[in-house]
Amino acid sequence: MKLLIIEDEDSLLRSITDYFTQEDFLCETASTYKEGIQKATDFQYDCIILDVNLPGGSGLALLEYLRKHKKADGVIIISARDSLGDKIAGLDLGADDYLTKPFHLSELYSRVKALLRRKYASSSSVIEFDKLKLDLLLKTVSYSGQPLLLTKNEYELLLFLLTNKNRVVSKQAIAEHIYGEQTDNLASFDFVYSHIKNLKRKLKEKGGDDLLQTVYGLGYKLSV
Repeated sequence: MKLLIIEDEDSLLRSITDYFTQEDFLCETASTYKEGIQKATDFQYDCIILDVNLPGGSGLALLEYLRKHKKADGVIIISARDSLGDKIAGLDLGADDYLTKPFHLSELYSRVKALLRRKYASSSSVIEFDKLKLDLLLKTVSYSGQPLLLTKNEYELLLFLLTNKNRVVSKQAIAEHIYGEQTDNLASFDFVYSHIKNLKRKLKEKGGDDLLQTVYGLGYKLSV
């Protein structure tokens, strides 16, 4: 799962990043309005944790910009403001949740998990496609009831393909999902082919021969 944390308070930014990194999230950060809007526009995230008060602009204005440009990333607002009006304004602009500072990191983690369940698996933590099942909470995968043992990157790749099922995703999109802003420093996307090859092999071993398809010249997709 990929997380963008937009927060100008350095100690809180580090605390949130450290906490979610320990929970196997890929975390990217921004501390200003300009930096936040650039990253949120250039990349896709499973969830954005967004402070209201940012140097250079308002977090609410940033949220409004994202929704006007059809960015569907989940957004949780964090703010020192505890007024009902601010909460209503944030939710009306398209935020998925609103958490008032100070808060426990465990509560923020629970809010993020709840958002991801709503976004990807309705009321359940399990995403199902054909005979494939992925549990967001347990981080386990099975096909036809048989467990699939995946590396962290293979799991993230499969989750990305599941959330884009029946749609072709490019090598670059996959690279950005797995490595985020570090993608710009990569010499090539050859590692994507290696992850795809290994994932295809593991699915085939369980009977999912044609589930992961190569669309030559374009990318890959999960389809039945």
